Amino acid sequence: MANPKVALVMGSDSDFDKVKGAVTKLKEFNIDVDVNVISAHRTPDRAAQFAKSAEENGIEVIICAAGMAAHLAGVIAAHTVVPVIGIPIKSTFEGLDALLATVQMPPGIPVATVGLDNGTNAAILAAQILALKYDYLKDALKAAKEKMADGVAKKDAKIKQMAAEI
Repeated sequence: MANPKVALVMGSDSDFDKVKGAVTKLKEFNIDVDVNVISAHRTPDRAAQFAKSAEENGIEVIICAAGMAAHLAGVIAAHTVVPVIGIPIKSTFEGLDALLATVQMPPGIPVATVGLDNGTNAAILAAQILALKYDYLKDALKAAKEKMADGVAKKDAKIKQMAAEI
């Protein structure tokens, strides 16, 4: 069986620094990632065509990152049945405009939304969706959670020691 495939679509190349954590995390999970710049406003026909052909191109989850009006995830979601995850990008209004544009979708056009600039969480959510089909991802996600818990336990022990020395 081939690796799962996720598309990462950003509205502008200037968004890449804020979403490269998604690329890194997807690759850590051995998920193929197809990175694209497509604008919902400047290239609407391309956005629609990309979404309509995603499933036939082997895309199993689409992550969309956009700031300001942030209509990209919604436009993509309107044209596909592939799950869409939105990453609102902080730009104007401290990102509130992008957050609301991404999360406030009309009935029938869902977009799962992560926090501002949080490509890592988008990648983890994509992996969780894909784990329904790819069993190896369940083990990888469990191992990642155990590693996080171990890290917190180490920080807890360290802070207790620091407090005791005061």
